Amino acid sequence: MTTVEEKEREEQIVVFQLAEQNYGVDIAGVYEIIRMENITRVPRAPSFVEGVINLRGRIIPVIDLRKRFGMPATEHTRASRIVIVEMGGTTVGMVVDAVLEVLRIPASSIEPPPPVIHGIEAAYLRGIALWDDRLIILLNLERILYDKEKKALAQMEQTA
Repeated sequence: MTTVEEKEREEQIVVFQLAEQNYGVDIAGVYEIIRMENITRVPRAPSFVEGVINLRGRIIPVIDLRKRFGMPATEHTRASRIVIVEMGGTTVGMVVDAVLEVLRIPASSIEPPPPVIHGIEAAYLRGIALWDDRLIILLNLERILYDKEKKALAQMEQTA
């Protein structure tokens, strides 16, 4: 691919906030964004799993990204949202502090991830986007959960 073609290539990113830091995921993996709703707790679920919701007759497991990334928990606010994504073949809701916007970012603005950033393992990261004097940490949806966690959530989705 030539440099000109690469500069013209863009990615659409859903940008959201966690602990006052901007994160993003590829819009292709996002089904929808919904307001916070009652989440039904599930016994013996991992600590970062909030529970399940009923989304138009479909049971969706919901994870709290703050807890998953080892950040301090916080109360949900009016700005809190559940981002419904495809994660390793399973539809999962991710609780975030706020959804900010959808951006088109040139591929040339995306750098590879550093080894560690704000305590989040580099395995979760796809890269860092430099956009309008902001750093946006791009997450790899396929790596946020380990294989056995994906299987457990898929079972939760099927049996709930």
